[in-house]
This record gives sequence, structure tokens and C-alpha cells, in this order.
Amino acid sequence: MIRLLSIPLFVFLLFASAGATAQIDSAEAGIRQLMQQAKVAGISVAVVKNNQLLYTHSFGLKNIESQTPLTDDCLFRIASISKSFTATSLMQLVERKKVSLEDDVSELVGFRVRNPQYPDQKITLKMLLSHKSGINDSQGYFTLDAINPDKNPNWAKCYNNYAPDGGYMYCNLNFNLAGTILERLSGERFDQYVKHHILDPLGLYGGYCVDSLDASRFATLYEYNADSGRLVAAPMAYAPRSAEIAQYTMGYSVPIFSPTGGMKISAPDLARYMMLHMNQGKTQGKRLISKKSARLMQTPYSDKEGYGLALLQTDSLIPGEKMTGHTGSAYGLYSMMFFQPKKKFGIVVITNGYQSPVPGGLKPFVQCLYKYLIQ
Repeated sequence: MIRLLSIPLFVFLLFASAGATAQIDSAEAGIRQLMQQAKVAGISVAVVKNNQLLYTHSFGLKNIESQTPLTDDCLFRIASISKSFTATSLMQLVERKKVSLEDDVSELVGFRVRNPQYPDQKITLKMLLSHKSGINDSQGYFTLDAINPDKNPNWAKCYNNYAPDGGYMYCNLNFNLAGTILERLSGERFDQYVKHHILDPLGLYGGYCVDSLDASRFATLYEYNADSGRLVAAPMAYAPRSAEIAQYTMGYSVPIFSPTGGMKISAPDLARYMMLHMNQGKTQGKRLISKKSARLMQTPYSDKEGYGLALLQTDSLIPGEKMTGHTGSAYGLYSMMFFQPKKKFGIVVITNGYQSPVPGGLKPFVQCLYKYLIQ
């Protein structure tokens, strides 16, 4: 069965003339073969071609115990792809001149954020978003207490030996600090800001607050247990943290929502969001960030890693294509969102867990979809 979405007639004819049914059948056969190799619980995919969301499909199970099939409207906690929602939100505030990328994080979060070895060098918002702050996750990142000198006697261990902007280290605490800055500057609770200024304008269903979402749509996430040789459900992936939220302190408790990894969204809606960045800040006739902001997010600030502001560039995902996007992994989930801004195609792949990863993780799944549905 052809699973093409509603698209303009000329796009449909172009795709159909190339043998859409055969291409889709080949792509789905390839996905199923890879799933068997990796013993995947479930996987949801979305493909954008010619700047249109052309194909979505879900394979396998939403819940192993109940044998419930995975469907396209299932929500996943997408892990670190969430970071781009945080950065996009902050770029909106940069455009409104509420903050500058060069502002001192200490002044933005309300407590001193300084590497003790380089006390006179400020750490900027841009350094947080590009992972060049010199901050690390050694003290944890689920609360700002980890790096707050008034809360943690070991706060100095949160900093690496090199100076701010002197090196790259991927760090989740960077983005929980960034989410805090968003909340303090906007006056809106973090999850509500993202909903009101990104999700709602694009008509997307999702969010960072578990209690505000339909829990029946959550795809159960599974972690592989080597001792039992089985996939085991990870309920903490969707822990509502209602008690903590009831005691919420604006401008400090933001890590409860995990700006660094807590977005819950479906694969098709993530693809629709991806198109915002693929089109330099505008999609569905709506501009959410400027072309300048979009370019800043997609410009690598660390040559080796190719990382910009919550988006990275890679030429190793699809041979011959320079792709931009992000990956995610947490609680057994693995996710990829990558697009080619000049050629106007992109791919989203999300799995809720697998036992025996095939070489390259999700890369073979992306390459399979590219081969049959885009190339």
C-alpha cells in the first residue's frame, strides 16, 4: 500500500512516475530486514522530499508486553534533538533583543558561572549552545545545584581544564542552563514558551510536560538488559514529576522539563519541525526565526565536530551529502533528524529500543530511506 501523504498533484505525479509503489515496497522491505538484524522493538520514520512531507510509516511495536502496534501518531521522548527547540526559542529572544549570544551566563542565570581556573573569562550563551563553554556533566545535570557554588561544594568539578571557548565537549548541563535563561528572560515557564512559540504556530502536538500530553500515545521505551538478553521497559522516560512541578521555582527548576532532552513528539511532527530549519526559519508560510538566526544555528563553531547551535553538520551519514541535524539517545531510544537544506530533503528515524545494534546504529535505516525514496 502506498503511504504517500497529501501533496500537490505535480509532486505526486513526479514521485508516482518513478514507480512509487515499488520504491516504497523496497524501502519497507529494507527497513524490516534491518529491524530483524537489530531486533528492534519499533521504529517510526518520516521522509521529506522536494520540500514536502512525502512519506511516513511506523513498524513494529509501541508496547511489547501488550503487543500494541506502533503508529504514526505515537509520541517519543526524542532525547537530544530536543536541544534544537531550546536554541530556536532563544534565537527568537535574540531577535527581540532580549539577549545577545555574547552575554555573560552568570548575569543571565542569577549565580556565578565561571571556570575557577579562568575566573576573568566570561562564559557566553553562544558557548552553551555550541558546547564550547568548558562545562561538563561530571556533577550531573538534572538540577542546577550541580554547578551553583552556593549549592554544591564540588561545583568546580563542573569545569574542564581549558578556557571557555578553548575546546569542545558535548554537555547536557549546557542546555539546562540555556533553558533556564529562556525562562528567566521570557517570563514564561520553559515548557509553555516552547509550546506557545514553536509548537502551536506550526500546529504540532508535543511538549516537554508529560502531564499536558495524552499518555496513551507514548511509545514505551526499552533498554537492552544484557543479563537477561531482553528489552526492558524504561518508565522513567515519561515520569511526570508532578510533585516537583508543584514546588516549581521559576527561573531555577527548569531541568525538571529537561531542555536538553525532554521533548515528546511524533516522527511526522518532528519532520514538520525539521522543515522549519531546512527552509531557513520559515515553514507552512510562517517564519519563526530569521534567516540570519537559522544560518547561525547551522554554522559549525567547532570544525572537528561540525557542531553549530544545537544543530550539527555531517558528511558521514549519507555518502556524497552534507547533512544538517541532530541525534538523540536516552532510555533505550535512538533518534535521528537530518536534512539537506539546498536539495530540500530530510529524514527522521526514531526507534523505541533494540537488542543488537547493526553497525552504524540508525545510519543504515536513514540510508535505506534515502536510497529508495529520495535518491
